[in-house]
Amino acid sequence: MRVSHFILVFISFFFFLIESEEFGPVFAQEPDDVIFPLDSDEKKVVMHCEARGNPPPTYRCDIHFSADYRYSFIDGNLIITNASEITDHGKYQCKAENSFGTILSRDALLQFAYLGAFSGKTRGGVSVREGQGVVLMCTPPPHSPEIIYSWVFNEFPSFVAEDSRRFISQDTGNLYISKVQPSDVGSYICLVKNTVTNARVLSPPTPLTLKTDGETLRFIPKIEVHFPTSVLAAKGVTVRLECFALGNPVPTITWRKINGNIPKKARLRKSQAVLEIPNIQLEDSGTYECKAENPRGGTAFKGHLQVYSESEHVLIHMDSGEKLQWECKATGRPRPTYRWLRNGVPLTSQGRLEIVNGDLTIHKVQQTDSGMYQCVAENKYGAIYSSAELKILASAPVFVPNPVRVIATLGKDVSLECKPRASPKPRITWKRGDRRIQPNKRIMLLRNNTLRIVNSSRADEGNYVCRAENQLGSAEMTAILSFVLPEAMRVELSPIRVEVTVGESVVLSCKATHDTSLDVAFQWFFNQKPINFQQDGGHFEYIQTVRARVRAKSSTVDLMIRSILLKHAGKYGCRAQTSADTVFAESELLVRGPPGPPGVVIVEEITDTTATLSWTRGLDNHSPISTYNLQARSPFSLGWQTVKTDPDPVTGDMESAIAVELNPWVEYEFRVVASNAIGTGDPSAPSRGVRTKEAVPSVAPANVSGGNGRRHELVISWEPVSEEFQNGEGFGYIVAFRANGTRGWKEKMVTSADSTTYKYRDETFPPLTPFEVKVGVYNNKGDGPFSKVVIIHSAEGEPREAPPDVKAHSISSSEIRVTWKPPIPGPGRPRGYEVSYWKDTEQEESGKKQRTVKNETSMVLTGLEGNSLYLITVKGFNSIGQGPPSPAVTAKTRKAPPAQPPANLMWIQEGNNVSLNWDPVKAKDNESDVIGYMVLLKQEGRGHNQVTRTINPSTMLSLPEGGTYIIEVRALSEGGEGAVSSQVRVVTSSGKRKAS
Repeated sequence: MRVSHFILVFISFFFFLIESEEFGPVFAQEPDDVIFPLDSDEKKVVMHCEARGNPPPTYRCDIHFSADYRYSFIDGNLIITNASEITDHGKYQCKAENSFGTILSRDALLQFAYLGAFSGKTRGGVSVREGQGVVLMCTPPPHSPEIIYSWVFNEFPSFVAEDSRRFISQDTGNLYISKVQPSDVGSYICLVKNTVTNARVLSPPTPLTLKTDGETLRFIPKIEVHFPTSVLAAKGVTVRLECFALGNPVPTITWRKINGNIPKKARLRKSQAVLEIPNIQLEDSGTYECKAENPRGGTAFKGHLQVYSESEHVLIHMDSGEKLQWECKATGRPRPTYRWLRNGVPLTSQGRLEIVNGDLTIHKVQQTDSGMYQCVAENKYGAIYSSAELKILASAPVFVPNPVRVIATLGKDVSLECKPRASPKPRITWKRGDRRIQPNKRIMLLRNNTLRIVNSSRADEGNYVCRAENQLGSAEMTAILSFVLPEAMRVELSPIRVEVTVGESVVLSCKATHDTSLDVAFQWFFNQKPINFQQDGGHFEYIQTVRARVRAKSSTVDLMIRSILLKHAGKYGCRAQTSADTVFAESELLVRGPPGPPGVVIVEEITDTTATLSWTRGLDNHSPISTYNLQARSPFSLGWQTVKTDPDPVTGDMESAIAVELNPWVEYEFRVVASNAIGTGDPSAPSRGVRTKEAVPSVAPANVSGGNGRRHELVISWEPVSEEFQNGEGFGYIVAFRANGTRGWKEKMVTSADSTTYKYRDETFPPLTPFEVKVGVYNNKGDGPFSKVVIIHSAEGEPREAPPDVKAHSISSSEIRVTWKPPIPGPGRPRGYEVSYWKDTEQEESGKKQRTVKNETSMVLTGLEGNSLYLITVKGFNSIGQGPPSPAVTAKTRKAPPAQPPANLMWIQEGNNVSLNWDPVKAKDNESDVIGYMVLLKQEGRGHNQVTRTINPSTMLSLPEGGTYIIEVRALSEGGEGAVSSQVRVVTSSGKRKAS
């Protein structure tokens, strides 16, 4: 599974949030990581950055554009032309700023897509017994970004097909075979594909062979592939959880979610080895378990899936002198660390500011503390930035509007509000005329500084003055109170009744006619509950208009309901209220939509291939039900599948039908889905699980084949019939065969349902005898069909002829090349060759052996002793045995190279040229004669080497400018390279010196 190893979620910011016309920068789009193909023709990278704010933000990036013309910065977008991996690979960060402060974006990583080559080193073979499990390693080459894995069997483009027995992990790239069978023998090649460049490379082959010693054993499942114990995924991504087990018989994989249900949107892939959850949400978090079972036993693995979402911008208003506390928490592995930024600059604990375990505290906030704050939580996998804006308020009291006219109804309670803008909070006093108002039973001063007059009278008319004062100044507001006798208010709500279809929109209009001296307030209700337009803003919108006339004023509010759902059906109420009156009107909304789920599904009768189902009708949602769809689920199906029915179709007036063409002896669950002219509704709850009756098998084994095996053996193999098609207890196979041209079939019973191979041995028939073969099935109910007849040959014998024309000649003091020709083709064809070699002073039994890869007809023997005579034979071999050896041939290795290195190296440098000479090397009697010299020139700090060969003990070398160079000299002979000289170190200065 591929998922980020890092999750950071900000838990909370404490303090009240309010809207502001002006605010600091907030990222609308942060730069994303970019993976750029190295072979792209365009060579241009664009990294997007967009922020909103008032005033509009400007952008900066920590790149010195004047130093590189390839970089440009337009409207927050960074553009890199002629992108280069060497100079441009790395992390980039966007800065957005306005008059309120600066914020930094997340780090965006620019990578360059590439796919290296596999190591050319030959891979060793893997040998297992039939029935055992095996894991073939891919070991992918260096790459960026992720790659897709597949495996080739024997030769391209024959790909390994994944099924319940074979699985390719997209996490490790390895190929897992739960139970090896003879058809798996061959060569396996791992193919990887770059997801960006689409480049593909192939690994060296890995041979897989079968051991012939020992019996085929059965094993309990062992889970070899599983997802991590803790999976962390971002909200909205697709998560893949892998689970695969080795075992014999082949294990069955099942999934469940502990303390909950696997999401309905989840899909099982690759014979249930992969659980895929698209568009993952917070509620999908939890512990998931995969279980592997076969008749020998079972095992399980559990892991926890955690889903996270990122935090949003927070705006904080505070009064000067208050205490600010922000909490920043994150989860991640390894545990994240925290740091805080203000306007992009790191903060540390000092003075009034404290930072402890991610928590920021500012004591007695001041105007200078205003700005953009960011908490950065990070670990080695990355970092997440969360931002907040702090505004410190400091102003003298101001009243807007001023004065305020209040028109009230005689005898009603009156409220006079006093809400100045001020920071810090002001002291409030009320006056009428020159006298301060003293609260009593009828006139009260509420906690929010509102003056409340109970049971008002004409004597209460007049001017009321509210005074607000803080250390920065004071202000007064006059409230003018007068009374009226209003006309009665009338309310009309239209339409009174309306019918719509799911997905449509409708407007309900509420018109109130009232006295011109009064203001009216409206409120909308849905099924007697007030509508929250902020919470339900995606579907509900509030629209208000006002029309004035001479004696009366009409005010209208419209309720627009967009993209209507079934849940929006019901009664909508409009309440109009003035200081004198309250009127309520109601309208009914009917919503046509797809049908509701049918009632409980009951299985009334079950046969081997049919099930009689009944159900009860669900809601038609104001559109008649037209048809029902019957669906079934079994352990062998990928989710719910539609089944054929009798009658067909099942019309909307029916409440029973027969599901037909089911498989015998399979456990099914059933459900019913209703449809009408609007669409298809939700399905019913599943029925109880029921198993169909047993029947004679109807499916024959597929891919009957065979061959190979031991001498005098006929090996027959087939693909096992899935449990879904075994149709009953006591399932097994009938293997029938006869030699070509003979009458009468030999039949053998194979009682294991998981068997895939049968071996017949008879020493009377020669190698590669052709047989007619067919494989049938049976169970307790009787015999089923046979497969088509195929021709399979018995095993061949060991090679009969020795390889002819064997030749050997010396390459060096430690190497001999051996060549030969293949023997005349016959029943015992070699699958490879074995070369034996020993010194003439040794016995053949003490010699060494080396085998070829496949049918190569040459080999280089290495690690030999110099100046020695070797005897060499070659024999063929195959899976049956070895053939006779060829007559021995001889070859003598050459003398060893000189052990004395070149001495007294002298050099003279002139500009970029170096003249080099040394004492000649003289070979001893037991060493090969010197035929020349090899001079190696390499520059320190670089991997490039320059080799020069010469027959004389001197040479002229040309050096690039700058740097330090190392020179070494070796003698060359027929026996190979001699000992290396001491090193010469050359710098840019010239002169005549000896080797260091």
